[in-house]
Amino acid sequence: MDFKKMHGLGNDFVLIDARDCHIPDISNISKAVCSRNTGVGADGLIAALRSGRADIKMVIYNSDGSQAEMCGNGLRCFAKYVYQEGIVNKKTFSVDTLAGIMYPKLVFDTGGTITGVIVDMGRPVFKARQVPVDCSDGKFLDKKIKIGDGTYKVSAVRLGVPHSVVYVDDIKDSQVEDIGKAIENHFLFPEKTNVNFVRIIDKETIEVATWERGAGRTLACGTGSCAAAVISNALGKTRRRVKVRLKLGELLIAWKEDGRVSMEGPAVNVFSGRLCSEIYPLQS
Repeated sequence: MDFKKMHGLGNDFVLIDARDCHIPDISNISKAVCSRNTGVGADGLIAALRSGRADIKMVIYNSDGSQAEMCGNGLRCFAKYVYQEGIVNKKTFSVDTLAGIMYPKLVFDTGGTITGVIVDMGRPVFKARQVPVDCSDGKFLDKKIKIGDGTYKVSAVRLGVPHSVVYVDDIKDSQVEDIGKAIENHFLFPEKTNVNFVRIIDKETIEVATWERGAGRTLACGTGSCAAAVISNALGKTRRRVKVRLKLGELLIAWKEDGRVSMEGPAVNVFSGRLCSEIYPLQS
């Protein structure tokens, strides 16, 4: 089976067209394909499938084999992929995901080259039980939780998938990895959680580093950037439209007056190849 390797600001994926294939164990295949030592290497595997309610369906599996409801960076890559492969011939179209129907819009330059993707990410969910967070409060904002010998203020929201936000004065990789993993697996989060460490630069700019549920430390997280932007505004730290600085670039996030969240950013082709059937048993 042919594949394409893509990334959104360093958050990388292997994409396949599985509309006419039977995939017997996509969870284990994802782990094999995403391995950076013995596979292609990626944060996740994304497959295009047929949908009865949208133009196309996207399924995504993390590098540990777990399935994700949605992924912002992955959705931008997916939108560019299905257009370039001729699977979808619209510049704005609907994508069926486990988090609902998403609507990416491709952005072109004057020469017809795709320069980015704008995605309507839907409305954030603050109700704690729906994030979900195991607490009796209506919202989980700026709440103290104990991690090891320390205490951290954490806020939670669902934007396709569960997200938590922790504000720091300086983002350190060791903190993202150690504290991020601990919060991901904290008993308060029955479905686990993505953990975003956020530094406020000014009212219109934030810096974000994410520990992703099922993938670990990644260079960027689209839904996490949206969650960080929304919570930052909800807590009065930023305006509704912000630039989110990540390791390899920026995303533009807007929490619109109608409550919907818009994300704009790049999707980059890396290389194409063919998966070996001896290792990856995809059956047509």
